[in-house]
Amino acid sequence: MRLSHTLIATTAAALAVAGVTAGASITVGDRTSAAAQTASVQTAASVSGKAVVESKRLGSTEAMQAASAALAAAQEDGAGFVSVSVVDRNGQLQAFVRGENAASHTIKASREKAYTAAAFGAATSELAKRATGDNAGLRDLPGTLFLGGGVSVKDGDASIGGIGVGGAPSGDQDEQYAQAGLDAISK
Repeated sequence: MRLSHTLIATTAAALAVAGVTAGASITVGDRTSAAAQTASVQTAASVSGKAVVESKRLGSTEAMQAASAALAAAQEDGAGFVSVSVVDRNGQLQAFVRGENAASHTIKASREKAYTAAAFGAATSELAKRATGDNAGLRDLPGTLFLGGGVSVKDGDASIGGIGVGGAPSGDQDEQYAQAGLDAISK
């Protein structure tokens, strides 16, 4: 089966956008080993001749702590009408909180920003700058949103999740609140 030029170009563009990562590295809890801190996905021992893959992600306590801290930061600024999503590397929701009077669209926006940051391992404000020109097609990837408001959660250098905020008056403010969530769980 041949890959189309479009698929190859989109894959190349995705790699180009993901090439430079930004965001704080964290150690998640005291339960991670030194080896686990260097990669978010690792191949474990063979089971019946087949490789088994393990994925790292935040624990539920840390995910809720990050979401709560992000909302609290927004509330302190008088912007408690945001939604906050914390997702794992694959975009699966781990924690969510919706502030009072948060509009419906903020739910989806926060989750998509969180997933975009997790998938590409960088803040969505930086990714938005890179998803232009030949890389503009990335903006059409389902489930992603290249607007400020998402930060990557890292274990060492590996992205293991994302925190996304939607609903503040600007993407910069959304990202400030997402960063407050990350700071709450960083060491």
